[in-house]
Amino acid sequence: MRYENRADAGRRLARCLEYLRDEDVVVLGVPRGGVPVAFEVARHLGAPLDLAVVRKLRVPWQPELGFGALGEHGIRVIDRTVLSESGLDPAGRETVERAERAELERRLRHLRDSRPPLPVAGRTALVVDDSLSTGAAAEAACRVARTRGAEQVVLAVPVGPEAALPHLRTVADRVVCLQPLRHLGSVGAWYTDFGRVTDAEVATLLGESRQATAFATGPPSGPLSEAPSPDREVEVPAGPVRLAARLALPPTPPVAVAYALGGGSGRHRPPHQRVAAVLRRAGLGTLLIDLLTEDEERTPHNVFDIVLLARRLRAATDWLRRETGLPVSHCAAGTGAGAAVEAAADDDIRAVVCLGGRPDLAPPSALARVRAPCLFVVGAQDTRLLGLNRLAADWMCCDHRVVPVPGATDLFTAPDTVETVAELARDWFTTHHARPERAARPLTSA
Repeated sequence: MRYENRADAGRRLARCLEYLRDEDVVVLGVPRGGVPVAFEVARHLGAPLDLAVVRKLRVPWQPELGFGALGEHGIRVIDRTVLSESGLDPAGRETVERAERAELERRLRHLRDSRPPLPVAGRTALVVDDSLSTGAAAEAACRVARTRGAEQVVLAVPVGPEAALPHLRTVADRVVCLQPLRHLGSVGAWYTDFGRVTDAEVATLLGESRQATAFATGPPSGPLSEAPSPDREVEVPAGPVRLAARLALPPTPPVAVAYALGGGSGRHRPPHQRVAAVLRRAGLGTLLIDLLTEDEERTPHNVFDIVLLARRLRAATDWLRRETGLPVSHCAAGTGAGAAVEAAADDDIRAVVCLGGRPDLAPPSALARVRAPCLFVVGAQDTRLLGLNRLAADWMCCDHRVVPVPGATDLFTAPDTVETVAELARDWFTTHHARPERAARPLTSA
């Protein structure tokens, strides 16, 4: 079994941990790669999410070979067999340990952002990573949980070597491995998307989890603009299918933003979740929705079927109005941008923002009928996409703007670019949430 990405692995893993739902659980994700997996597990169980920060100790001339791991609270795990076979002398080992301990402390300060760790004493600590290799990092994470006073430690991973499990069962009270393999090979081979996870994505997922947990445990007590918003998975009816989405509504939002993605799993990508989180902090409701099912996404033609995507976005817009009683704006990325402007052509949409998308895929006649103010954000270095967005804008009679992001190609790769994109979208929506005015000049079809 291959996982689509870490979020998919987390959802599959969560189903095997259902028995923990009614226990007092704290989910501890192992940064960085284990946090997206742990986020999905915590969300499914309704449990708080925290970190078990560890650092692998690697042989300097063979970085893929680990001889141990370090963890918080002075935890240190050494694989004597690997250490002996590597030929690393005591001085070299001490150098590696000193450097990794310093990096561990730096990462603790950076990822926790001055927040104290969640209390684990007397509770079940569910340690989650995206995989096992030798098992040293997982052992260190479990020992961290023990040191923090956990009454029970459960280790859960989507995939790992069968040979590492017996020892780990002496460290944790229970070990759950969805795919114990005799020959693991490369971990990345078991994921379609096994891209690098950044510190910014870890921070975003922790923030999202804190908001959800705070809302579940009591009413907000701070200012409305800072209050946590309920974030829940929903299914939106769209003709013969039901589309997966995440709905979040802060207190008294002026508008709900349908954030449309032209695929089947984009709503789980941390950059899109980050943009949605920035919109919610500005007081806007969000519906992060995939316009295709995961099975449909596997057929490339569906991803570019703008008529189909626009029809589904119209259905989602109608559902969002009924569900919330709010006016609706559109935000979109990828081919969802073409669907967003086409769906807005004959509807009372308050504003449209396309983020590195393909609004040019909408027919010129639809572009010319759009009345809602439109913002097209594109990486300045992606000259082809920038040209296509400008071509689409040339057909429009409404208030519109094309904004190139300096130095950027893919808007959702670099954390600082994601922040810029999120702020541009936020400012456009908050400025244009009132009812759009009709165009001053006659609209023409092309």
